[in-house]
Amino acid sequence: MSVPDYMQCAEDHQTVLVVVQPIGVVLEDQFFKIYKRIASVNQVSIRDSQRLLYIRYRHHYLSENNEWGDFQTHRKVVGLICITNCSSAKEWPQIAERFHGQKEVYSSTLYDSRLLVFGLQGEITEQQRTDVAFYPSFEDSPDVEKRVDDFVESIFIVLESKRLDRATDKSGDKTPLLCVPFEKKDFVGLDTDSRHYKKRCQGRMRKHVGDLCLQAGMLQDALVHYHMAVELLRGVNDFLWLGAALEGLCSASVIFHYPGGTAGKTAGRKPSISQPADAGKRHRPGAQEVLIDPGALTANGISADTSTEIGRAKNCLSPEDIIEKYKEAISYYGKYKNAGVIELEACVKAVRVLAIQKRAREASEFLQNAVYINLGQLSEEEKIQRYSILSELYELIGFHRKSAFFKRVAAMQCVAPTIPEPGWRACYKLLLETLPGYSLSLDPKDFSKGTHRGWAAVQMRLLHELVYASRRMGNPGLSVRHLSFLLQTMLDFLSDQEKKEVTQSLENYTSKCPGGMEVITLPDGLKLLPVPFTKLPIVRSVKLLNLPVSLRPHKVKGLLGQNMSTASPFIYSPIIMHNRGEERCKKIDFQWVQGDVCEVQLMVYNPMPYELRVENMGLLTSGVEFESLPAALSLPAESGLYPVTLVGVPRTAGNITVNGYHTSVFGVTSDCLLEGLPSVKTSGCLVEVIPSLPRLQLSTSLPRSANTPQPTSKEELSSTVSVQLFNGETQQLTITLENIGSEDIETLELTSKILTIKEKVFGEFLSWDLEEASSHLPLKSGQAVTLTVSIKVKLDFSGQESLLQDDGDGISVTGLPISSPLRQVLKPRSETKTVSSESGKTEYSHIKTLEAVLNFKYSGGAGKVEGYYRELSLGVHVDIEPSVFFTRVNTLPATSTRHCHLLLDIFNPTEHELTVSAKNNQDLVLHGSECQRSLLKEI
Repeated sequence: MSVPDYMQCAEDHQTVLVVVQPIGVVLEDQFFKIYKRIASVNQVSIRDSQRLLYIRYRHHYLSENNEWGDFQTHRKVVGLICITNCSSAKEWPQIAERFHGQKEVYSSTLYDSRLLVFGLQGEITEQQRTDVAFYPSFEDSPDVEKRVDDFVESIFIVLESKRLDRATDKSGDKTPLLCVPFEKKDFVGLDTDSRHYKKRCQGRMRKHVGDLCLQAGMLQDALVHYHMAVELLRGVNDFLWLGAALEGLCSASVIFHYPGGTAGKTAGRKPSISQPADAGKRHRPGAQEVLIDPGALTANGISADTSTEIGRAKNCLSPEDIIEKYKEAISYYGKYKNAGVIELEACVKAVRVLAIQKRAREASEFLQNAVYINLGQLSEEEKIQRYSILSELYELIGFHRKSAFFKRVAAMQCVAPTIPEPGWRACYKLLLETLPGYSLSLDPKDFSKGTHRGWAAVQMRLLHELVYASRRMGNPGLSVRHLSFLLQTMLDFLSDQEKKEVTQSLENYTSKCPGGMEVITLPDGLKLLPVPFTKLPIVRSVKLLNLPVSLRPHKVKGLLGQNMSTASPFIYSPIIMHNRGEERCKKIDFQWVQGDVCEVQLMVYNPMPYELRVENMGLLTSGVEFESLPAALSLPAESGLYPVTLVGVPRTAGNITVNGYHTSVFGVTSDCLLEGLPSVKTSGCLVEVIPSLPRLQLSTSLPRSANTPQPTSKEELSSTVSVQLFNGETQQLTITLENIGSEDIETLELTSKILTIKEKVFGEFLSWDLEEASSHLPLKSGQAVTLTVSIKVKLDFSGQESLLQDDGDGISVTGLPISSPLRQVLKPRSETKTVSSESGKTEYSHIKTLEAVLNFKYSGGAGKVEGYYRELSLGVHVDIEPSVFFTRVNTLPATSTRHCHLLLDIFNPTEHELTVSAKNNQDLVLHGSECQRSLLKEI
């Protein structure tokens, strides 16, 4: 016997073996459909008896295994059921002949047989034969189970008669010697009359009767016969059969202790109704003991009435003794090279028992022994089966990593160099089954929960093997998925060189089959989830940015109360109950506008030792229709935190949630969701998008200025204009307003605010007429309107007399001495700076500054309906210089005491010629930087 049955378990010793085989041409699915129905009759209650007969079915069984039927009767084929498809009467003789030939194969052991014929109709079907059943079709076969039930009962009748014949054999000393196939040549020429030979025959027969009793449902009788066989065989050192008797004793004890079976099947055995009432006490020492008296034995060592036997051994082994006897039996089997299969199967049975007893360490010792059992030259398929079963048994006892090791060995055996057609699909399937044993899950979410589980080096090796196997299967998409998983989950454990090699391989694969976010479903139903590259690059924070100041929407004050939250009646609550997930969903206190470009800033860094190119990086949103405008970026090696701004345009109004971002790296498209990235900091990802508003662009006739009016920040102004004027001068500022948005501008308001509070302004600083511009409303997209603003400056420069001093016969202007009141030439204005007097007086400049802001408030479209508007601000910076100074004032008496003459020294600080006019007086012309005295008469 060269092929072991790895599915054997201890309770199989009480079963009878029935082979079910097809004859002729029978479709595989039809055969197995009937086979499953037959196999459902796996235990039959015998009429007029409390016994059960258990049946084990096989659709393939080697005839050489049948030759070991005397050694262990459960290996003997006692029943044969043949299934055939016969469409015409002409085929019937040939089918009948084949059925007869099939029976001849197992003729030495067969008790009974049946032929199930499907599809034949006519006179032949009317024949009354007990061994043949005819059915019109495979579907129209209602009583198959009943036929099998009757067939099993006929097997029991033969089994019972053989048991009784063996148990009541009165042939004196001529007990036949039962042999295994390899022993027959060794017993040629032995002295059959020796006491040693007779003891051997008696011991083997006693063990054989124990097997028959066990199959016939007589558990207690079987235990007694096994004990007696052990005593007899031990005395003659018949180690092979002694091991079999011990194994039979273990099997009977296991059946008694564990009526549900040890095979671990979902449908356990039904406990035999012949079990004693105290079966629940089976785990207690001393339960159900029967003793044997050697004097009660007959001459040939067999007594028909075992209930009267009393003596030295216990009837049923305790759970601990079962394992000890298994060890002893296996040690005896190990003495025989040709008993390797028996030894291996005994190890497997012992492991299943130990698994129920939860004695994993001892079970592993049996399995370790099984690994080294030499079964001769095994085929590659047999090696795969052997390693697979070892893996399942290690899994059964909880040795998951050891189980995974043997499963992987089986996988590698599927593609051994000696196999002409390597089974890469079988290899891939087995490799997948090893993953749990190495604490490896193919769900990337399991790797974001904290500490890494398992040995990373082994896991990487296994993932590389999955990649290679899937490539050899001709499935590049599967290779890309596994390689992406390797890069994402094992990035921290890869060396710089390994990172480079893995990414190069990934790029080679994706050039033929790009990676995506779809779920890959394998033929066996396993789903491979997508692997987003959340580490390429690594994102540390996500921040939604407000719109520029000139584009931010404002709510009309009278409508603010309509949208106020009424979630709580309290203004403030000290109890803050929220988690990080709620922070992500928290609504941000600014708004985006439909149709306008919105920005989200990410802080990212590149963990790779070389430059990382990220293509097609954009936002993932929900809530409103959103057009993401993807970006491409190149991050230097180990860049550190690097800001990246992603933009997009909301196309509808409502609440929008930024769920994450998408990237394309190494040819793999990834959708990275923030909810799966707990380490990412964010101040909220929910923002309101209001209906669209118009956009206004402003241009002016005056040059722009870099000066920013204080305290206004530069962000709040769209632009600033600057101009220099003399005191009293007026300048026209032409402003062009163009609608560059898609909505019409329906309303336009203009207000101004003077920011300078030190100077007193006489008259209106800024003035305009808005009626002309308002007449062009609504302003369509692309249209423009002009507006003229008058800038008029009137300031009081009279506060500088204290700085104008008399130096004897001359005067001093801002600390500069003038020797004569006549025309004097001063420095040009462009070079005029604050200078210190010789006496160290405080610096001072005559130039004064006025600053103001023009605010344009406008609205239109759907946003206006909702009560929103926009503001556009223009800063105005004016530097004012004095146009004339009155440096000295004196009075002279006039003809009337009620009047006087006013004597003025007038100074022109400018570079231009100016005329000074007074009522009833002659005009005075002053050239640039000239000082003259003027007399104003009778004032």
